[in-house]
Parts: sequence; C-alpha cells; structure tokens
Amino acid sequence: MPSVVVKNIKRSDAADLIRANCESQAHHEPWVHPFTDADGFENWFGRQSAEACVNLVARETLSNGVVGVVSFSQISLGGFLNAYLAYYGMVHHSGRGLMTEALQTAIGYAFEGIGLHRLEANIQPSNVSSTALIRRVGFRLEGFSPRYLKVGGEWRDHERWALLCDDASAMARGTDRELQVVD
Repeated sequence: MPSVVVKNIKRSDAADLIRANCESQAHHEPWVHPFTDADGFENWFGRQSAEACVNLVARETLSNGVVGVVSFSQISLGGFLNAYLAYYGMVHHSGRGLMTEALQTAIGYAFEGIGLHRLEANIQPSNVSSTALIRRVGFRLEGFSPRYLKVGGEWRDHERWALLCDDASAMARGTDRELQVVD
C-alpha cells in the first residue's frame, strides 16, 4: 500500500491546503510563498483552468494529511512535450520520504498520463532540501540561470534541472511503486 495518494486539487481541498500552507510558512520561505487564505486559494485555483497546468495534492494515506503540492505548468504538447515542475512539502511531514514518493507518482503521471517527454525544475541553489529531492527522483543539472524567477518580490538565481521520460521509465522499472494519480 502506498504511503501517499496523489490527487488533482479540487475546491474541497482549500481549507486543508490553506491550513497546511499557514503552518509551513517558515519552512517554505524564502523559496516559495503559497497562498494562505481563501482569496489566495481562489486566485491560484482559478488560474488552473486558464493556463496549461495540472496541480496535484499529495496526502498521507493513513492520516489524509497534506504532504505537499506538485504542479506542472506551461504544459507544451506537439513537438516539445514539456512542462515546468514545481513542488513544495509541508513541515509536519518533512524528512519522512513522503514527498519523494509523491514526486515519483506525479512524475509517472506526467510522462505516462499526460504523455510528456521532458520535465524541467528550476531551484534556487540555496534550497538544499529541494536539490536533494530532485536528485533522488533522477533529475540532472543542466545549467544555471541568474535572476531567473521572481520569488518573494525579488529576482532570484536558479539551477535548471531536467528529467526525460526515457530516464524516468528506466527508474520506474526498478521499483514496485504504482505510478498513478487518483481523480
């Protein structure tokens, strides 16, 4: 039985996500600034239908507690088959391997369910935990981008990490993990 279930985010997840984001604010900063109130959730949730993105919530199977959020944005189909990966975990589940499992499940969905060829993650170099996680799931460092993304009102340097579906398929064959996102 998997320790984590990954589902598409629905409006009914709002209260749990807001609470988990509020509890994890110090854990997230300065790397990510997720919504912490109902208006912020509605603004973020409303963009899902207007943009080419998929937003997922990972929940611990036993407690149903929010483990983290995984998003694929700027999904490009056709000859590119690419998306940008973003994710963040919650403080109460930190260090237990649950975000690793959640990310592996979400990546499987991106490649097998959406049909992508490539995922790219951009990570601030000082975010050691995120860099360790992205390495654990098989991403390779491709480069460095100065002042790449505006986070918390400041332009911040990022490392570019990528994973190809061929690499992910090889990794998945070495596990017995079911790579499926639940609706």
